[in-house]
Parts: sequence; C-alpha cells; structure tokens
Amino acid sequence: MQRLTRKQQTAKILTLAVSFIVIPLILLFLALRPAAAATAKHYTDLTFKPLPEIKLPKYSRFQLANGMTVYLVEDHELPLVGGTALIRTGDRLESGDKVGLAGVMGAVMRSGGTQQRSADEINQFLEQRAASVETSVGEVSGNASFSALSEDLEDVFGLFAEVLRAPAFPADKLDLERTQQRGGIARRNDEPESIANREFRKLLYGDTSPYAWTIEYATLDNISREDLLRFYRQYYHPNNLLLGIVGDFDSRRMRSLIEAKLGDWQPATEAKTPPLPAVSQSKLSGVFFVDQPQLTQSSVQLGHLGGQINSPDYAALSVMNGVLNGFGGRLFNEVRSRQGLAYSVYGTWSPQYDYPGVFVAGGQTRSDATVPFIQSVQAEIQKIRTAPVTAAELAYAKDSVLNAFIFNFQDPAQTLSRLLRYEYFGYPDDFIFRYRKAVEATTTADVQRVAQTYLKPENLVTLVVGNKAQIKPPLTTLGPVQAIDISIPAPSKS
Repeated sequence: MQRLTRKQQTAKILTLAVSFIVIPLILLFLALRPAAAATAKHYTDLTFKPLPEIKLPKYSRFQLANGMTVYLVEDHELPLVGGTALIRTGDRLESGDKVGLAGVMGAVMRSGGTQQRSADEINQFLEQRAASVETSVGEVSGNASFSALSEDLEDVFGLFAEVLRAPAFPADKLDLERTQQRGGIARRNDEPESIANREFRKLLYGDTSPYAWTIEYATLDNISREDLLRFYRQYYHPNNLLLGIVGDFDSRRMRSLIEAKLGDWQPATEAKTPPLPAVSQSKLSGVFFVDQPQLTQSSVQLGHLGGQINSPDYAALSVMNGVLNGFGGRLFNEVRSRQGLAYSVYGTWSPQYDYPGVFVAGGQTRSDATVPFIQSVQAEIQKIRTAPVTAAELAYAKDSVLNAFIFNFQDPAQTLSRLLRYEYFGYPDDFIFRYRKAVEATTTADVQRVAQTYLKPENLVTLVVGNKAQIKPPLTTLGPVQAIDISIPAPSKS
C-alpha cells in the first residue's frame, strides 16, 4: 500500500476528528427538532438529570532510578501523543535585581536550540513532522511540553529529552529575547485592565514581593548568559521534575523509551530549592488611583489577600463565589441589571495552591458611575456577610459549581494535568472528588460563616484606573485618594 504523505496524514486525522464532532451534533439537532415547536420554558422551570459519576481514567505512575516521577495515560482515540514536564522552579525564585530571568531562560531554552542541534534545525525537524516542543517558566513552575503523531513519537520524544537536558543558550537568542521583552515593557500601559491587574497586585503583595514584581529595562540588562546557565543548573534535574504523557502508545514501550532517553540523566545531589517567599498584605486599606485622561470609563478592583486551595473551607468559598457571580449572581443582578452601574462586574475568592491568593471584586463602569459602582459592590460584600443566602441562591450557586465539575474531565489530557498539578503541590490525587462532596454538603450557614470569616471589608484596598476629570462625584467621596505613578523608567543609554 502506498504510504500517505505528511499532509495527507494530517488531513485524514483532522477529518476524523471533525467527524467525531459534527456527526453527533447533526444527530442531536435532528433529535431536538420536534421540541422546537413546544412552548419555551423559563430557565427556572427546566429540569435536568443528575450528573453522571465521574471516574479517573486508568493511568500508571512510576519513578525512575534518578528520581523522576512519571505518569502515563493511554488514549487511543486519535494517533497523537502529548507530554508535559513540570519543573520545581518559578519566577518567584528570581532575585529582585534580575526580574525576568526565569521567563527569559524558559524562552531561550527552546529558541536557542540544543548543544547538538541549532534552533533552525529543530524548527525544521518539527515542522516536517507536524510536531511541537515548547518550554517556559511561569510564576510557580517551569514547563516543557511536546506533541507528535504516534508514528513520530520516538524521534520527537528524543528531541524533547535533548531540549530538557542540553539547551545551548546562545548569546544572540538571549539578545533577541531581551529585545522582545523590552517591547512588552514599552507597551505595558496600553490597556487599562492590564494596568489595574498589575498595580492591584503591588498594592496587596507589595512592590518588592516576587508575586508583584515588574520586569524593567534595568533588570533585563542585568541578565547574562551565565545567569541563564546558573538558573537552569540549579533547578533542571530529573529528581526535580514530574513528567506526564498521554495518547496513543503502549505503556510498556513508552516506559522503555523514557528510560532510554532520560534514565541516565544524573540527579542533583546538592542543589536546593530556596524557601517560598513570605506573603503579607502590604496596604491594609485605602483608595488608589491611576489617572488616564484618554479613558471614558473606569476599571475598578477592590479586595484583600485571600487564602489557599487546601483550606478546609475552599468548597464553601466556591459556593459563595457562585452566589456573588454569574448571570444569576447578586452582583450581576443588583449592580449591573437593577442599578445599571456596570458593563461587567465580578467578585471572587481566588486562592492559590501554595501561597495566599486574593479576594477581588470589581469591573468596568462609566466614569460618572465610578463612585456609586464601588459603593454598590461594597454593599453586596457586606450583605453576604450579614444576611443568610436564600435557599434558591444556595441551590443556584451549588448547581453552578457542580455543573462545571464535568468540564474538569473533558479529555484524558485534562485529567493528567490535574494529577501532575496535585502531586506538584502535594495534594491528594482524589482532591477534586473530595471537593465535589464538600460542595454538595455546603449549607446556607456555611456560606454565611465563610463570608464572615474570610471577607474583611475593613481591609479592602480600592484601585481605580480612569479619567479623573470625568469621575463625578470624585473619588475623595470615598476617603483620601493616593495617586499611583505608572511611568516607565527609561532604559539605560549604555
């Protein structure tokens, strides 16, 4: 039989994938056509079957002799394989005078090629196989990934292992990445929402906290190739890495391939990960303002530090989020629909896995509605603390959380990602199911208790990005206002 070309193989796979989606949709449409003539029901009159029981797909977990932990999930629906590695690092472990180092290292690790192959050779290799290999470093972890057709798995995985083990970090690619980062610095004040997100974190975590650091021209200039090598050597070791692979493969053969490509990678014996940065709220209250005269609306954020996902009250706080948010939530119904004060509005307890997250409320509003908008959001925060939610609100909020639960398991790759994340942060692998049971058990009293315990109106920090001349009544109606300077320090002339 004649071998299909790469384009023909790809087209065949795409056709197969589309057929899995389109044909069921057509059948569903035909099945629902008779119901179209029926009288439309109000959404409160609709009834739904109970959610199906969800189980984790079969997977295997093992550890190499060098300390690397590996998860394998077989999925033979399509002839594709994908893998993800989590490295125990993150840009929160940078030093304050080299902010941006981790992200630059993560980018150049891929863009700079390896000690065996140039970046151009790698790009050509992957393009010929419709494959990918990517690397990056985020706030709490380093990441590396690959995707490939099943028939190319051995070759692409070999390249993936090469990128992990022997990046080249050439000086010209470091210079290119710094140039791209400088472009980002120059544009960072273009979007009011970006300004609000950045400055709000500084107000809560403090501008010297790694959780609110901002890359500047000066910190980029401090980053050398030797810094990239030092950061890589400190954290990129097999005993500091989790690897997960999902797709169309045989687990025994996959394990042999992993052993062949990564089994002789030597573990670190002395490198130590520094302790996580301490977290405390920097500004405990106050109104802060960024004047942007060109704007016709205000972006508002108000909140305080929050907690972690492993809190025993995480489920009840999620239900509290459901009471506040969404089309049926209090903020939407009251602030947007009844009072007409917002284009968008939200309020959410947003925890993190291993450090305190935030509670943040806010949205976008007309300039002349800024103060009433803030007052209305503050009133809803007080209300959920002082008045019990109704039975209907509780049911709506729990249904919102539980109905979204199934989307955590749309495909095996999502399940694998969750397993890796839980192990990375030290959570039990059945955490998501414990969470679901806790949501189902949440009561009206639980919602009010967590609202009273965790929401602290006296510690709310309020930030507005808007047009001072058009905000009437002025922000001083709310109390003293502190202006924030967002001007960008000029780059060095050297």
